[in-house]
Amino acid sequence: MPTGVALRDVREQLFDAAERILLRAGPNALTSRAVTTEAGCAKGVLHRHFADFDGFLAELVLDRIGRIDNQAVALRESAGTGTVAENVTGALTTLFESVAVAIISLITFRDELRARLRQVRPPGVPVLTEAAAMITSYLTVERDLGRIAADADVDTLALMVIGTGHLLFAGREGTPPETAAVRKVVTTVLHPALSR
Repeated sequence: MPTGVALRDVREQLFDAAERILLRAGPNALTSRAVTTEAGCAKGVLHRHFADFDGFLAELVLDRIGRIDNQAVALRESAGTGTVAENVTGALTTLFESVAVAIISLITFRDELRARLRQVRPPGVPVLTEAAAMITSYLTVERDLGRIAADADVDTLALMVIGTGHLLFAGREGTPPETAAVRKVVTTVLHPALSR
């Protein structure tokens, strides 16, 4: 069933369509028909590129996790510049203002998707696990630079930052918290570990 729409990067077009649906209507609205309609292509296009819909969703999640890996590199490279709290505030805002919160909801919503992701990802909640690793690696560099106390438990600090950050952004229906609120949470969590 041709639609007259040229599909250059089919995977990315389908992923972007799924993101838009997730952000607009949540995981309940995410079906293969909704994705292909949103992408402007025939339903068969999705099934030509993915074994089934849960396979498509697993690839979507893994692709978006790859974006967190890229963000982690940029965050580590910012070590030693600005303030630690500002860098972490920026990272949290970038992470959770994206589709990450919606992806977490999707993972929670779909049992088969969680099962597939468990086969290829480390234990924990995908996206949140990678986000915690991103913050841990950044705080480790800052500790090595002396901007975080030498005895700071960066793993625990990262979990606290990600957990409270997720709670701050979740369930807001498209209205993110003010930057000042994010900064307050980050500063409160990190304050005891910051070198003076």
